[in-house]
Amino acid sequence: MNGTYITERDGMAVVKLGSGYNIGVDPSCCRRISAAPAAVPKLAPVRQDPALPELSILSTGGTIASRIDYRTGSVTSQFDADDILIAIPELAEIARYETRSLYTILSENMTPAIWQELARAAYAEIRRGVAGVIVTHGTDTMAYSAAALSFMVETPVPIVFVGSQRSADRPSSDNAINAACAAGAATSDLGEVAVVMHATTSDDTCAIHRGTRVRKMHTSRRDAFQSIGIGPIGTVAYPSREVTLAPSAVRRGSQALALHDRLEPHCSLLQFYPGMSPELLEPCEGCRGLVLAGTGLGHVSTALIPRIRQLIDNGTMVTMTSQCLHGRVCDRVYDTGRDLLAAGVIEGGDMLPEVALVKMMWVLANEPDPGRATALMSSDLKGECNRRSLHGL
Repeated sequence: MNGTYITERDGMAVVKLGSGYNIGVDPSCCRRISAAPAAVPKLAPVRQDPALPELSILSTGGTIASRIDYRTGSVTSQFDADDILIAIPELAEIARYETRSLYTILSENMTPAIWQELARAAYAEIRRGVAGVIVTHGTDTMAYSAAALSFMVETPVPIVFVGSQRSADRPSSDNAINAACAAGAATSDLGEVAVVMHATTSDDTCAIHRGTRVRKMHTSRRDAFQSIGIGPIGTVAYPSREVTLAPSAVRRGSQALALHDRLEPHCSLLQFYPGMSPELLEPCEGCRGLVLAGTGLGHVSTALIPRIRQLIDNGTMVTMTSQCLHGRVCDRVYDTGRDLLAAGVIEGGDMLPEVALVKMMWVLANEPDPGRATALMSSDLKGECNRRSLHGL
């Protein structure tokens, strides 16, 4: 068992192999059990080159900041921002860094209140004069957070979200390459909020995705993130870290720094399914906004329309999106869609449902006039709404 750690769970011995994977065996097969070290020794800080541009690393946790918890044999978020810099020394070749740990959580525990803290922290770092901001984040809800900052922070420099699909102790971990490519993007001519993750299953390229057009499309593949409805706004080659930006990417310095950090948390997102009971809309009574992910062109069953009309009449904004990731909502084709429009439902165009939710939170918090708020939901503010759907995307 040299080089392994053993814990106990459900009456079985969980053996942590040197490869980073676990196996479960009958305890009677184990002749010697040794405890893991109580603490991982802290390494010396990485020496930084003052001649390089300065970036800020804001850490929220996630797999990129995780290691094995030998008590349970599972992955847990334990690194802070300084640990990331120590674990990935290649970063020191690209820039110098100020690190700040806002949270050490897995991304399912993210909240709108944390988005606001993150936006304020990024704004403060940019105002201080950094060349770019890197946000380390869990992958499962990273697209929500990237969209939230896209609306809350008008940025003249890159704000780059990065994570990893596999923790640092796994041989197939993508954390180092993703982080290096994120640093490359953060020092580039980019001037918007983006997500940088593996573009292929090989360690050769990372894609730069617009923060309002990206979704995690696979549970565990390293190339899980894809731009939806548009192509990536850039790539970062590895190991050269050469950045290529698409013509559509917003360039550095294109807009002045501003912070609009108000969010309305009382908004919900529901996905329609056949046979869905109108009673399931009752908890939305009193919500300021509701995003529906409808079928096809943006439909729900006829049985739901009276309850939706009631919500709207009582002051709830309702926006329709589609469960189809490609194409756009058009509620003028079928009678159900026309009934939804007559009830006051707002068409969400080709917005992703989760982006529409975040946008709704931002719009309702920043525009008190219902008519103007409706117009904003139908407008393209941060690249979230395409004027037309492109073939093959």
